Amino acid sequence: MRISSASALQRRTFLRGTSVALALPWLETFAGNNRKANAIPKRFVSIYHPDGVGVPIRKDPAWKDWSWFPHGGEKDFELTKVLDVLEPLRRDVTIYSGLSHPAVRRVHGHSNADQYLTGADTKGHGPYKNSISLDQLYAEHIGDATRHASLVMSTNGGIGGPRGAQTQSFNREGRAIPAMNKPKQIFDMLFVIDGKDAAARLARSKSALDLLIEDTRSLGRKLSKRDQETLQQYLDSVRDTEVKLTKARRWLDTPLPNADSSQLHLEAGPKEARQYFQTMYDLIYLAFLSDSTRVATFQLGRENGGGPHDLLSKAVELGGAHGLTHSVQKENGWQNLGTYNRYQMEEFGRFVEKLKDTPEPTGESNMLDNTFAMHGSASSSFHLSRNYPIVSAGGKNLGFNNGRYLQYVKLLGDGSLPGAGVVSDSGWRGAAKEEDRPLAHLFVTILQRLGLEIDTFAGCTGTLDRV
Repeated sequence: MRISSASALQRRTFLRGTSVALALPWLETFAGNNRKANAIPKRFVSIYHPDGVGVPIRKDPAWKDWSWFPHGGEKDFELTKVLDVLEPLRRDVTIYSGLSHPAVRRVHGHSNADQYLTGADTKGHGPYKNSISLDQLYAEHIGDATRHASLVMSTNGGIGGPRGAQTQSFNREGRAIPAMNKPKQIFDMLFVIDGKDAAARLARSKSALDLLIEDTRSLGRKLSKRDQETLQQYLDSVRDTEVKLTKARRWLDTPLPNADSSQLHLEAGPKEARQYFQTMYDLIYLAFLSDSTRVATFQLGRENGGGPHDLLSKAVELGGAHGLTHSVQKENGWQNLGTYNRYQMEEFGRFVEKLKDTPEPTGESNMLDNTFAMHGSASSSFHLSRNYPIVSAGGKNLGFNNGRYLQYVKLLGDGSLPGAGVVSDSGWRGAAKEEDRPLAHLFVTILQRLGLEIDTFAGCTGTLDRV
């Protein structure tokens, strides 16, 4: 590796071995006067889960423990058993109620995932047209500051079909951007494998790091003490992810025992299911830590769909994910759906905690403070396209004030949230008793704080108050 002849950006970006190049985090030793490389990254990540959440009415015995939304006010809110896994991160998260996209409030939840990050009027049937998603608008703004404009991931992979998207990301023409769902594929992309024998060399090696170890030692002697610590932490994270990746390959590599697409199952139990999702989150973490990208989306399945995502619920030893939303009136129905939603929050919380525990390579606070992480769905109770369940985390240095439950819709007379207790398709057809606020107002706020000069998104002008 010719450190003396490379540009500042190139020097901080790659650690090279034979046929393999490992993306590196920002290192002060090689920053020089490159102001763009020195800039503290502003990151955005969106996690989407299909099929909504549990929202029982107040008089239902399940309301106290198994309502997804908290109880109480802006700061004195009480987390139910669904979100209590976020209690250690209480000061770092914000929970929202009463937000949705106006154009699709009367579209069945099976058809609304496509517009979660776009706000477009994708309709429930007929002609289909989408628009650019929030993540891709920010990716355009970032330009060539990172090696990859964005990281687009999902459990099912690809793009799916109109109103059945398997990706959350859409370009400026409204065309779906294919999502990656194989951890090895994503890992190899981050390692920038080049050369015709690279794949064979990696296949023979226990770790890509084995091919870079000598270069690592050589580089370490040239780094400052803080950079040495940063590099070691990064390499440990890469090694840990490789180990998980090897275990998680069973998730997608095991042949399907049944070719019927409506009954897809993979031979993976709860342990493998958890391993897969943790590995996918860890890949986002590595991509951010190496500054390979500052934009990521991860879709946990397809609305009304089967395939790999249905086994997410298997991680908590429950039935198919989609079926849980249709079974809330059965014995322990709300509890089962709540347990599934709780697991989703548990994995998101683990990812958030990891960002919080990682100092910025630039030495400025921690990674979470410069990252806006969002987890949500375009459905609430039983595919109702209103009152999206959304949690955000981080972004302190971007101007976000957390530790709050922000309610933008009034409770009904009995103390229930609008749409609570919907347990059949008749719910989405009914008139809204209280209109939500446009989610696009939050999106404008996010984009402005990420550095874009913008005041309108999806036809909605203005920001969201109190954020």
